[in-house]
Amino acid sequence: MNKLTKSALYLSNHVSLFKCPICDSSMEIQQLKSMTCANRHTFDFAKQGYLNLMTHPVKTNYDRALFKARKQVIVESDFFNPLHTEMTKIINKHVTKSNLSLVDMGTGEGSHLSHISDQLQSNYDKTVVGVGLDISKEGILDAAKNYENKIWIVADLAKTPLNDRTVDVMLNILSPSNYEEFNRLLKDDGIMIKIVPREGYLRELRQYFHGESNHKDYSNENVIALFKDKFDLVDQVTIHYTSVLDPSSLQALVKMTPLTWGVEESDMNRFLTDFRKKSSILKECEGR
Repeated sequence: MNKLTKSALYLSNHVSLFKCPICDSSMEIQQLKSMTCANRHTFDFAKQGYLNLMTHPVKTNYDRALFKARKQVIVESDFFNPLHTEMTKIINKHVTKSNLSLVDMGTGEGSHLSHISDQLQSNYDKTVVGVGLDISKEGILDAAKNYENKIWIVADLAKTPLNDRTVDVMLNILSPSNYEEFNRLLKDDGIMIKIVPREGYLRELRQYFHGESNHKDYSNENVIALFKDKFDLVDQVTIHYTSVLDPSSLQALVKMTPLTWGVEESDMNRFLTDFRKKSSILKECEGR
């Protein structure tokens, strides 16, 4: 089977999660080619296997180069591995059921969702229905190309095409939130995990590119306070670790982080050159 058919077949087993983004009615899979609602609003699967459930076109600042860099940092380096491990521990601790729906809000190119789903299945014997949603078609396109047995949807997080109380675990990793919508989707015993960058996150980049400006030190306490206001806090974990990246992974990180958006290309190249010089000096000292 091609990817389109595989994805349609997989989603047909979980179509009850979804509602029509236009009229909110129930959906069904038609001929393993499209998803159609009771009022005949129809959405075709792309050949890569994803569905675009946006009701109007949107422009985003996210292009394919950004998602390529993001995938390199997540998949080809171990930069986020400690984070993924901690998140799977938290999910296993608070969700006792063996079959669960796991929805990643702002999934990008899907690597976080794929890693966490795989760890839950291999380490904790969980059966996971993974759903990745993002407003960026480019990100979802990459996700569908690289990860099978997941549901990849182009959708607006402010009006998600999911039914009420259908989500066991919701992920919101370094992404914007819509708490009213997220509360609608979570089951009564469901949990949401929001990853918030604190003062140490990418400190070296902030210090290099922004010096003593407001970008240098931040705590995001206002974000945490708003989260606590909207949800019952059952756990809070602070993760500290240092990761040493090779030049290729560092270059990808510089491209993907919003900290460098708007930074001149020459400044980014100068940072990478300085890093390579420091790395060469370190290696030389280690060799003596």
